[in-house]
Amino acid sequence: MKVIICGAGRVGYGIAERLSEEGNDVSVIDNQPSLISAITETLDVSGIVGHGAHPEVLAKAGADQADMLIAVTLFDEINMVACQVAHSLFNVPTKIARIRSQNYLAPEYSDLFSREILPIDVTISPEVEVGKMVLRRISFPGATDVVRFADDRIVMVAIECMEDCPVVETPLKQLSELFPDLNATVTGIFSNGKLFVPNSSDQLHSGDLAYVVCDKGHVRRTLALFGHEEQEAARIVIAGGGNIGYFVAKAIEDYQPKTRLKIIESDRERAVAVAEKLRNTVVLHGSALDQKMLLQADIQDADLIVSLTNNDQINILGSVMAKRLGCKQNLVLINDPAYEDFTKSLGIDAHINPRAVTISGILQHVRKGRIRSVYAVQKGSAEVIEAEALETSPLVGRPLREIELPPGIRIGAVYRDKAVIRPDGDTKIKAKDRVVLFAVAAAVRHVEQLFRVSIQYF
Repeated sequence: MKVIICGAGRVGYGIAERLSEEGNDVSVIDNQPSLISAITETLDVSGIVGHGAHPEVLAKAGADQADMLIAVTLFDEINMVACQVAHSLFNVPTKIARIRSQNYLAPEYSDLFSREILPIDVTISPEVEVGKMVLRRISFPGATDVVRFADDRIVMVAIECMEDCPVVETPLKQLSELFPDLNATVTGIFSNGKLFVPNSSDQLHSGDLAYVVCDKGHVRRTLALFGHEEQEAARIVIAGGGNIGYFVAKAIEDYQPKTRLKIIESDRERAVAVAEKLRNTVVLHGSALDQKMLLQADIQDADLIVSLTNNDQINILGSVMAKRLGCKQNLVLINDPAYEDFTKSLGIDAHINPRAVTISGILQHVRKGRIRSVYAVQKGSAEVIEAEALETSPLVGRPLREIELPPGIRIGAVYRDKAVIRPDGDTKIKAKDRVVLFAVAAAVRHVEQLFRVSIQYF
C-alpha cells in the first residue's frame, strides 16, 4: 500500500513507524527539515520537506499513485485542504484527517466532510477520543485500560494481577472450569517486560498485566476476581480545563450528576470560560503543582485526580503529589511514550497516551478485510481487533478446535444477534458474527487474511 502522511510530529511519526514496519510504501511530508531528517534517518520512509497541502509537494510524494492520505499536521485547515487537493487533483481513494476543533464537528455541520463538499473519508478527533477513554477508565476503576467493542457490548480490560487475587498461579483452563458462568477470556499477558498470547496451560502471576475480553455486564466481577474492588469515584478533581478536561467534566455532569467535580486550570481566561459553560463544577484558577491549590480543591478527600494538562511533567508530578496528600487514585495523560515506563514506580495507577489512541483510530482504516475496530496495546506490540466474519472466511462453519489459528492470535468473544458468546472448542463462527480477538503485531496480517474480502486478493 502506498501511503502519504502529512505531518511528521509524534502522531505522524507513530503512524509512519507502524506502516513502514508492515512493509507499506510510506512518504512523509512536513515543512520542518529537522523533523523530516529525524524520521528518514530512523524509519524506512521517504521524506519531503514542504507544505502538505501544496499540489507540487503532494505530486513529489507520489500522490498520483497513493492509496491513502493521512493528514495529521497541527492545523485542521491544512489537514482539510490536503485531503481536498489529494481528491481533486490526484484522486486518492482514502483520505483521513485529524480535526481538533470541535466547531467543525458540530452535528449541524455533519455534511461538511461529504464527498461533494470536503471529501474526507474519515475524521479523527483526538480530544473526543481521549475524553471517551478517560470516561471509560473512570467507569471501571481498577482497570489500567478499557476499550469497548461490538456496540459497547464487549469490553477489553487490562488488569494488573494483585498478590492476593484468586486467579494467580492457576492454569487458565482451570479458571474456565471454576467460573463457568463468567463470560470473560484472558487473551494476552504482559509479564516481565514481554507480551504474549497465552494457551490454556499458562498461568498468571502477581504483577502480570492481563488483557481480558469480556461481556460488559461481567466487567466488575472480572475486576474483583483479579483483586480489584475499587469503588467508582464520587469525588473527582480534574487538573486541566482544556478541550479534554472540559469534555470529561461536561459528560460527568450530564451522565453522573451525583459526582462532585472540581477543575484546576492555570489559565485565568480559560478557567472563567469553562466555569461559565459548566453548571455544577467548581473551577479553580491555579496550578496543579501548587500544594495549597490541591488542598483548596479538597484533594485529601478526593477519590480520583485526572491530570489532563498539555504538560506531561505537571500531569505526573501533580498526580503523585495528590496521592501523597490523600487522594485515593490517579489517572494521567502522558504524551511522551518515554515516560510510560516509569509510571508504575512513581505511583501512577493508570495513564492514557493520546498518540496511541489516535494511531489506533487510524489503523482501523488501514487494515484490510472486514475490520471494524482496532486498538493497539503496549506501544504497538499487539492489537485488539473487532472483525466481521464473511461466508468466505476460513473461520466460518467449523468448531474452533478444528481450526489451526496462526500463532499469536486468541479469540476473546463473539457477538451474534446482540448476544456475547465466550468461545470454546465447540464454538462455530457464523457469517456476519463480529469477532473480538487479540493479536501480536506479527500476526496482524494473518487476521486480515482470516477476515478478508476475497476480491481484494485476486
